Amino acid sequence: MKNHPSRNEVRLVLCFLLMWIQGASFAQVNPSDIPRLENPVSVQYLKKKLPKTGPKLVLDAKTARVLRSKLKSDPVVKNVYEAIRLNAREILDDPLLERIIPGRRLLGVSRKMLYRMNMLGMVYFIDQDPGILDRINEEVIAVCDFIDWNPSHFLDVGEMSLAVAIAIDWTDGDLPASTIELAKAALIEKGIKPSFENEDNAWWVDANNNWNQVCHAGLVAAAIVTADKDMKLAADVIGRALDHMPMALAEYMPDGVYPEGPMYWGYGTSFTLVAASILESAFGTDFGIESFPGFKASAMFKLLSSSPYTGKSFNFSDSGEGGGQSNGDFNLAWFAMKTGNSAYFEREKFLNPPESMQMSRLSGLGLAWLSKYKEKEEQEMPKTWMGKGPNPVAFISGGQNDPNQFYFACKGGRGSVNHGNMDAGTFIFELKGIRWVVDPGNQPYADLEKVGFDLWSSCQECERWSLLTKNNFGHSTLSVNNKRHQVDGYVPIIEFNNEPVPEVVLDMTPAFSNDLKDVKRTFIKDSPSSLVIEDFISRNDQTDQVVWQLITQAEIEIIKGGAILKQDGEQLRIEQLSHPNLTISVISLDPPPLALDKKIDQLKRIELRIPAYTFESAEELIRVRLSGDE
Repeated sequence: MKNHPSRNEVRLVLCFLLMWIQGASFAQVNPSDIPRLENPVSVQYLKKKLPKTGPKLVLDAKTARVLRSKLKSDPVVKNVYEAIRLNAREILDDPLLERIIPGRRLLGVSRKMLYRMNMLGMVYFIDQDPGILDRINEEVIAVCDFIDWNPSHFLDVGEMSLAVAIAIDWTDGDLPASTIELAKAALIEKGIKPSFENEDNAWWVDANNNWNQVCHAGLVAAAIVTADKDMKLAADVIGRALDHMPMALAEYMPDGVYPEGPMYWGYGTSFTLVAASILESAFGTDFGIESFPGFKASAMFKLLSSSPYTGKSFNFSDSGEGGGQSNGDFNLAWFAMKTGNSAYFEREKFLNPPESMQMSRLSGLGLAWLSKYKEKEEQEMPKTWMGKGPNPVAFISGGQNDPNQFYFACKGGRGSVNHGNMDAGTFIFELKGIRWVVDPGNQPYADLEKVGFDLWSSCQECERWSLLTKNNFGHSTLSVNNKRHQVDGYVPIIEFNNEPVPEVVLDMTPAFSNDLKDVKRTFIKDSPSSLVIEDFISRNDQTDQVVWQLITQAEIEIIKGGAILKQDGEQLRIEQLSHPNLTISVISLDPPPLALDKKIDQLKRIELRIPAYTFESAEELIRVRLSGDE
């Protein structure tokens, strides 16, 4: 056995037990353990509780009073509204939407409609401009005349339903009666009814992913504005949502980690916030959404998922790297509104020049959340944080004033989670405002789908895993015997310490089936400007070769006992502490292995290949240190 810290000898015994106690229980939530939302909804409940007049979708009378007051006194609200007004004016020069479906999705059209109604609807609500009302009228007629809203891909219906419902609600009876009748009929016939008529299209009803969140939010909005036409149908829609939304909300349990990654946190969570806000404005309660276990904690997950130094995300699953966002985060603003925590309120970004701010398709709703924010506390951001769940993650940073700008994130999980990758054990690492260790992130779905690529099946041999962005060969983790990770092998975080030396331990064993006996991966912040990665491996008769991988875009100079990474005038040293006599290999991934793979400039995989026959015993420690200049 090679030299390794004595703590690993103890850890070998403890980790197996900890995996079951702390990790395996969170691999998948048992449906019987999922909390339920309150659900008193019936025809009688709607008759009693649903307001008869005035906007019901977020802009209820109380919120409207607060918003109008803040538009006179609050610089953030005034600035964001001016940006919305400028965005609305630009829409007036655009052609009306058409039912154009590239591939199988109308989603782009639905999203444009939702954006337009958020911009135009909010401006009309505030300014009562008849020219804006005329354009809303034209937009509503155009989409309601579509033959359908593409129910075979029900996200399209969900977002379109929300858009048309907002148009009707925020104009509060000022549209022509014929348009209101047309819109309500379309919401029922093209929005609500298809969700009950075809089970193949409505699989999302009790799904545990963002489809659940988006589609229920859109149809609840549709139900509220059409309740006067069919109270029983409206009650069925709202009651169904309250019964089945917990399936998606359970993904935030227990600590707030959203398994689809920070980008999809933005998507799925935004529509849950819409649903909660709509229910609260219409009925005075969100029926327990806000207090659902892990949901409010997810705001901390989202905040920590972005580097405080580069703004780039820990882009695991199908997430993008982001960075350089010019607008404040409206989703975080909702959490700021609910908690009073100023850490969630990105004030300076909301005060950017209005002409530079491109509003999102939910920014009209977001303005209402901004207007209701009252600071109660400023919570200091933790330097270390860990969350369990289907895709557990951990973060370590140097804090706001760290001269080294140390930022690290890692994850466990399994490939078969929604939007997941075979990336258990992977990590990203920054120093001095430079991302040295990168994740390849997501790639456009449409380009893959239009050639018939099976992106969404997740069996062990499914086509998804042939892509570099999806399999373990495109991530900074371990690969064994040149095989893919086990798609259902759940890797938990089994130990997390923040004092005195920050440390994260993952049990990687389930990722490798029978190819290894046992693997524990440990990340240690051993100094203000360095990170140590330890992989404690127990081989078996099936173990042929272990490959230690690091993905980077930096220039690489191989030296004895390691390598030097160079980027933006800075350097990062890679030291092979356990295997100084082995030579690092560099595999260019630009161009990538497959024509369908995402092309990333200067992408490379650093490899340390360790044949099993070189193990001095059944156990081996791979120990690598990444360090910069302090």
